[in-house]
Amino acid sequence: MKLIQAQGLPAPAGHYSQAVEANGMVYLSGVLPQQGVVDPNVDTFQDQCESVFGQCEKILAAAGCEFSDVVQCTVYIVGIAHWPEFNATYARVFGAHKPARAVVPVPELHFGYSVEVQMVAARPSA
Repeated sequence: MKLIQAQGLPAPAGHYSQAVEANGMVYLSGVLPQQGVVDPNVDTFQDQCESVFGQCEKILAAAGCEFSDVVQCTVYIVGIAHWPEFNATYARVFGAHKPARAVVPVPELHFGYSVEVQMVAARPSA
């Protein structure tokens, strides 16, 4: 198992890695909006989504992947009302690529954020 840490992003505060690679698959831990950059009390849901996908892009790149390599995505959103806005952002980010996905409405997320994204990607052959 190879640990993945994207440059320019803070190391996880807990006992986990940003991502790990095992047998050609890259597993991203749940990604929240970047603390200290996005404030859940001030920034919009859209700002939070942009922060999460920006971080995911950097973590995927650190593993030699991009969004087109993602095979599965699990999303946690606070409140079902955010679903349409999230879906539009997700469609823009992934374009024609359509990985397997689950969107799970939850009552709350850590630090008061409204979105968390977890991904699995297949590392392209060298």
